[in-house]
Amino acid sequence: MSVPVAYSESVRAAVDEAGFPFSAVVGQERLQLALILCAVHPGIGGVLVRGEKGTAKSTVVRSLAQLLPPVVDEAGARPARLVELPVGATEDRVVGSLDLERVLRDGEQAFKPGLLAAAHHGVLYVDEVNLLHDHLVDVLLDAAAMGRVHIERDGVSHTHPARFVLVGTMNPEEGELRPQLLDRFGLTVDVVASRDVDVRMAVVRRRLDYEADPGAFADRYSAADREVAERILTARDRLAEVSLDNVELRRIAALCATFDVDGMRADLVVARTATAHAAWRGATAVTEADVRIAAELALPHRRRRDPFDEPGISEEQLDDAMRQAADEAARADQDGADSLGKGEAVPPNDGAGPQDPADDADSPAGELNSRDDDPAADGGPGNRDGGPDALDGDPSPHAADPGSPDADPTFAPDSPAGSRNPPGDPRPDRDPSADRPAGEGRIAAPTATLPKPPRWEVPGVGEGAPGRRSRARTRQGRIVRATDDTSTGLHLLGTIFAAAPRQFERGRLAGPLAFAADDLRGAYREGREGNLVVFVVDTSGSMAARDRLSAVTNAVVALLRDAYQRRDKVAVITMRGADAELVLPPTSSVDIAVRRLADLRTGGKTPLAQGLLKARDLIRRERTRDPHRRPLLVLLTDGRATGGVDPVPRARVAARMLAADSVTAMVVDCERGMIRLGLARDFAAELRGGYLQLGDLTGDAVAGVVRATRAA
Repeated sequence: MSVPVAYSESVRAAVDEAGFPFSAVVGQERLQLALILCAVHPGIGGVLVRGEKGTAKSTVVRSLAQLLPPVVDEAGARPARLVELPVGATEDRVVGSLDLERVLRDGEQAFKPGLLAAAHHGVLYVDEVNLLHDHLVDVLLDAAAMGRVHIERDGVSHTHPARFVLVGTMNPEEGELRPQLLDRFGLTVDVVASRDVDVRMAVVRRRLDYEADPGAFADRYSAADREVAERILTARDRLAEVSLDNVELRRIAALCATFDVDGMRADLVVARTATAHAAWRGATAVTEADVRIAAELALPHRRRRDPFDEPGISEEQLDDAMRQAADEAARADQDGADSLGKGEAVPPNDGAGPQDPADDADSPAGELNSRDDDPAADGGPGNRDGGPDALDGDPSPHAADPGSPDADPTFAPDSPAGSRNPPGDPRPDRDPSADRPAGEGRIAAPTATLPKPPRWEVPGVGEGAPGRRSRARTRQGRIVRATDDTSTGLHLLGTIFAAAPRQFERGRLAGPLAFAADDLRGAYREGREGNLVVFVVDTSGSMAARDRLSAVTNAVVALLRDAYQRRDKVAVITMRGADAELVLPPTSSVDIAVRRLADLRTGGKTPLAQGLLKARDLIRRERTRDPHRRPLLVLLTDGRATGGVDPVPRARVAARMLAADSVTAMVVDCERGMIRLGLARDFAAELRGGYLQLGDLTGDAVAGVVRATRAA
């Protein structure tokens, strides 16, 4: 098709202003493809980009935004917006708030839209999305699911559409996403820096060339960027012509069933992605290769149900699933038993509502699939009964000819060969303990039965990062009272009560209240914060009994799961031999903590003093780095201090030092057997903390201990 001249000119101008060109990125072809497919078919639902730091995640997203086709609405054509949501954004900035200027100036109620309104019909980009606090995540989920934002606050009742595609980037080492938000992203891409020397040289060379002369560098790739932009527009128009027949639809359903994904969103996303990929390569029908590429992008993150599950799908797993799906598709085709074609398997909608949230007309996908926004709607590829599968070429992105419509474009034609990163999790699957010298013990793997996650909190009211553990003054949460600090939002009633006694002296006889700047009152809000939970684990010889190790491992895993749910940072210190070791610096990624736990060495004496002193040093350093995040010490030991000089007196002194630093502590007594010395209880008293036995590690028991400790 012919591309409008105005569109080509707008792309050219955007490329000149966009910074680093999209086509100049080296080694991230899979990420580029995922973003392009979402641009072709916005109903896919966006992309989550997971990867280590310094892998051009943000660069690729920002460079693509300027190449998107313009949005046509009642006011005419306008460029698609890329709205960035800062991690530290307040709720007022995200959803909108009362327009204070108009209220004070005109005395009338007015609403000031937020970032969600600005992202309507565009892209909402959240960098470090895993660090976004839970309250804003809930707001995003509600808006993404409903396609509208409803505001009922500060005397304001307002609603407006907010249909957008989510694009988020994250570093898994800094913590994982909640499953609800993870599933909302249509596709996910794991990016890693290439280990190929030629690729790394090309990356550095292009970046240096760009920094030396950004304008000349952009000109060098402007033609390639315009070609990508025009091809996206062409694929959008071709989307309605792509057929998804029942053979491929059955293949998709069989794949999702084989991987046991939750719900039906995965099936819909794979179908839309496969259709978009067929349109992108210029085909008129979805083939098996399109389905495979769609599965590689849409299924890995949906297999993760637990924070400790490994993400990703290996090539072998995908090959096996594709073979099973192929057998299912061939059997259905041979027997003529395609129930969808006969209309037997899916009952008609009886008017009670859509069969899936993604098909709701009020949902983002519903609007994006409408005729105004998506040419594939009203009988598009996802709803069309096609004929038999027609293999019309190899849709693989590995095709060598960049000019062929059946090949994925070569974004960096001069990039070295082999720059394509393999899909899936780059980490090896083998047991890291396999390289350990013989004769050394390790913590046993956790069993399937875990104790109930505990509940405790740091006393008082903090001001730490948003979470779910301890009470804190936050920018979100319930309003407790009015305050002079307006940074957490307006307290409307407090402002009115402050202005009311001054109306006579201000000369008001009728009409709206007369306000002044000193009448403004803020809302003092209380919510929950996340804490720094430091685990000090005794892995000495006295703990090396197999049943005890298993119980301790289960307890620590349960505590780590609790820390994940409450958005804590965690650190792990172990004590064995002559010293203590920090095996995990403070991190929000508790799945890394579990992997480190499975690789801990055991044996030797118990240097309890060294473990407590190392925990104290760690807490002090973290207080300097993040003074608002309050610490919580969890000591798992039998209390038998045997390592170092004067082990018991030195351990008691270290415990008193932690108590003097106002560190909230919990001691889990791991001593077992008929004869018990009760040493762990003594150390709990020195720490002025809670105490419970390992066998009593349940939520109710911990909560009771904390209440008693706080009362004391």
